[in-house]
Amino acid sequence: MTAPMQEILLPTNKKQLFGSISALVPSDAHFVNGRPIIAPYADESDSELDLEEAVLGLGCFWGAERKFWNVDGVYSTAVGYAAGATPNPTYQQVCSGATGHAEVVLIVFDRNKVSFEELLKVFFESHNPTQGMRQGNDIGSQYRSGIYCVTEQQLQTARKVSESYQAELKKSGYPAVTTESKMIKKFYYAEEYHQQYLAKNPAGYCGIGGTGVTCAI
Repeated sequence: MTAPMQEILLPTNKKQLFGSISALVPSDAHFVNGRPIIAPYADESDSELDLEEAVLGLGCFWGAERKFWNVDGVYSTAVGYAAGATPNPTYQQVCSGATGHAEVVLIVFDRNKVSFEELLKVFFESHNPTQGMRQGNDIGSQYRSGIYCVTEQQLQTARKVSESYQAELKKSGYPAVTTESKMIKKFYYAEEYHQQYLAKNPAGYCGIGGTGVTCAI
């Protein structure tokens, strides 16, 4: 079984920060592929597409987003914040640890070309899901590992794949998986300069790195 995430992640009402009055709204065009990053993602007349959203946290969202916009079948991506208590948070507030939010990637994928399970394979193989409140040298609750589901089916799949990968990691001597899998109600877009950051800044920081253990699906 996966290890439970610490309950102290979410600040109390007395300690949580109040976010912006209105939500951040970045440019609607993906810097790499030009597609929308805000719903509706495609024209309703495009019947060949079967789009679904996924929200995943695996450390610093700059490198994490690049991992997914390169996956065949991923239609669009954006970065933002989720799983916390503060509405409309800013980057500085999230980094303070007082919002409870994680840095996450919103992934819009075509189910005709790639499955949620295949995205979870990329997710688990791209970071170390056993580190709790950090990824490598990036320390803080905003860097925690999380699968933030928008459907009950995603949640069931997330728990199944997490437990399977836990068994594989254990064989290689890793401790318990600390990835949290839960439903979320809201994804908050990050500031414009964070969107597709490594495409705009090819020499920018990327802390993404996996364990080398294969996630079989």
